[in-house]
Amino acid sequence: MSKLLNENAIAQYNRDGYYFPVRVLDDKQVAANRVRLEQFEADQGSPIAGAQRSKSHLLFTWVDALMRNTKILDAVEDLIGPDILCWNTFFWIKEPLSETFVSWHQDLRYWGLDTDHLVSVWLALSPATLETGCMRVLPGSHKGDLLPHADEYQEHNLLTRGQEIAVEVDEDKAVAMPLQPGEISLHNVRLAHASGPNRSTDRRIGLSMHYMPTSTQQTIGDWDSAALVRGTDRFGHFKETPRPTKDLDPDAVQFHEKATNAVREILFSDAEKVRRTL
Repeated sequence: MSKLLNENAIAQYNRDGYYFPVRVLDDKQVAANRVRLEQFEADQGSPIAGAQRSKSHLLFTWVDALMRNTKILDAVEDLIGPDILCWNTFFWIKEPLSETFVSWHQDLRYWGLDTDHLVSVWLALSPATLETGCMRVLPGSHKGDLLPHADEYQEHNLLTRGQEIAVEVDEDKAVAMPLQPGEISLHNVRLAHASGPNRSTDRRIGLSMHYMPTSTQQTIGDWDSAALVRGTDRFGHFKETPRPTKDLDPDAVQFHEKATNAVREILFSDAEKVRRTL
């Protein structure tokens, strides 16, 4: 018996590689989380950037709480079972009227994880629409072999290497996944996806969270970390991340530096050059 998703939702996810929308936060919760993000940015005098965007649950208690949100975990459990690790949390922010975009790509090509059952959850903390540059996906592209990719390193590409699928993508087959604040989408890590620039006057703020079965292993890096968010880890393939007791908890910040450096090494393992900012 499923916890949150109905049979049709689960069937669509398995067939097409994605499902949306699912509401997990109310308007008050959305506003509170956005305030905490933007208060941090105001205090440091600049938008969240670089390594701060990655494994952010180690820096902020409120991101740790979002990662462990019961509704999100119920949906993930419906898709991959009860023993769940979160490999990463990552902010995807497009400033108003910016050229920032994400090229067509498949995440599993770069992450070194040996599972086809990793679920990427994308949470909207502001409207994610066609105007603001919501995610677009290619239904069914999670099946079969991974497509070839090329590293383009475009200036405005949010991806680490500007990685892009190196074959022509039929945009007519793409499906947009607009979300209202407080809603999530779920997609398979193998699914081809992209997003365009933000043409609106508001920020497009998204937080992605990447959940995998505890049996998963890292095939590229010698050391990697993940958070046990539900069930039991009987395998111990990843160093368990600490939970911050407060925002910017010194012990968690120290672990964050090691953990994000490890992810960077994984993402750039076979790259011709390393881009220093994310």
